[in-house]
Amino acid sequence: MRCDLLPDPTELAPEETKNFEGTKTVGDFVIAGGSDGNPLFDNCHQGAEGASSYNYDLSRKSDLTKLYNSPVYLAERMKRPLANMGVMIGPISHSGVRVTLSDGSTWLVHKGNGFGVSSQTVVVDARHMSNKWQIVETKNFGGTKKIADFVRAGGTDYSLLFNNCHFGADQMMKQ
Repeated sequence: MRCDLLPDPTELAPEETKNFEGTKTVGDFVIAGGSDGNPLFDNCHQGAEGASSYNYDLSRKSDLTKLYNSPVYLAERMKRPLANMGVMIGPISHSGVRVTLSDGSTWLVHKGNGFGVSSQTVVVDARHMSNKWQIVETKNFGGTKKIADFVRAGGTDYSLLFNNCHFGADQMMKQ
């Protein structure tokens, strides 16, 4: 399993950690591309001595800023079984929201324990999603919300019982 997260902000030059329209810094979110592995480390694998290794879908600040500020036209709340489980039983599953942009590209916004650096809500290129994901709900946002709004709605913190992926996906769809 690969971990395709944006570099840790401490690895970036100071000029690359400027605010995005005054709301977020690079360290506030992660652009990722992963696979359906361990539900707690969905987009990561552990390298030597437990350290994560990274490959990036988007590593330039300009690409990251463009994506973060992109209008969302369609949002689909989705669910999949947890890793190593073939079925979904109520909350024993993983949730996220797949968003479609004006250029037709799709991205999964979801959260989990250990997914991000300073936010546990991350953005994953939807081409990394397995075929186990199922659409639960669809909402047309017509470009009125940006990816930034979905990341913000998903929340920075994670709690298995009180602020998990299901709560995050619900908040994204209710905005």
